[in-house]
Amino acid sequence: MRTALIIPTRNASGHLARLLPALQMQTLQPDEMLVVDSASSDDTVARFRAFGARVEVIDARTFNHGGTRRWASEQVGGDALIVMTQDAIPASAETFANLLDELHQDPLNGVAYGRQLPHPDAGVLGAQSRHFNYPPLSRSKSLADAPELGIKTCFSSDSFSVYRRSALHAVGGFPVDVIGSEDAYVAARLLLDGYKVRYAATSLVYHSHDYSLMDEFHRYFDIGVFYGREPWIRQAFGDAGGEGKRYVMAELTALRKAGALHRAPEVLVRSAFKLLGYRLGHLERHLPVSLKRRISMFPGYWR
Repeated sequence: MRTALIIPTRNASGHLARLLPALQMQTLQPDEMLVVDSASSDDTVARFRAFGARVEVIDARTFNHGGTRRWASEQVGGDALIVMTQDAIPASAETFANLLDELHQDPLNGVAYGRQLPHPDAGVLGAQSRHFNYPPLSRSKSLADAPELGIKTCFSSDSFSVYRRSALHAVGGFPVDVIGSEDAYVAARLLLDGYKVRYAATSLVYHSHDYSLMDEFHRYFDIGVFYGREPWIRQAFGDAGGEGKRYVMAELTALRKAGALHRAPEVLVRSAFKLLGYRLGHLERHLPVSLKRRISMFPGYWR
């Protein structure tokens, strides 16, 4: 099976000292490597080209999480498409190989996404987010799991994943124009079409963020916009159920173990910011474009 690797980039230089050696050490080397760069102002393009990647530079204003990945997927061959972000660092030489192995365990697996570990310098809450969403055991998810998992059934992550091209094509490919969450969109389409989503816990990358309060607000506004515009996903899979409460309790437990329980009020404030952002995202059709540009993480999306 031929494999292509796709990485969208924007001023990625700060990550390349770790990323490029980690890519080079992979026991499974992709047959093609395409970097789609959004007009970086640093040396990202030069360094990837020196590494041997094909680099296509696009106008940053045209970048779209779904549309750019869709375009990139049409520029490469291969039966399996590995999609990752510039700040996802393979944690072992077997990261790519294990991801492909888990995809191939079942011909119904349309996508497999790897386990994300916190970066070594991650804060307590940034690390807890990875531990909560990426447990140590692999799992396949199908539409039959929706009563148990709710909307988490279609949770996937294009920070590091691999798509079976035939399955991706069967469900129409990446969406042309979404503000984000294109991975959840495709996963939902795959599940509704009878495919499975594989969580590949054996395939490890370092990837985490230490978000500020306003970062959380901006992120959840965009998530709210996405789900507000794609109501079919919640209709098919339900909502998050008690996931929010479980997440808050997990954060409080992590703070207690780290001897930082004095930060508990911060967890509650963060949760309030997330909820406010999400609710505003659902109401975005009633907001002026100028305000949406200020609230969103992707102001260029609002034209």
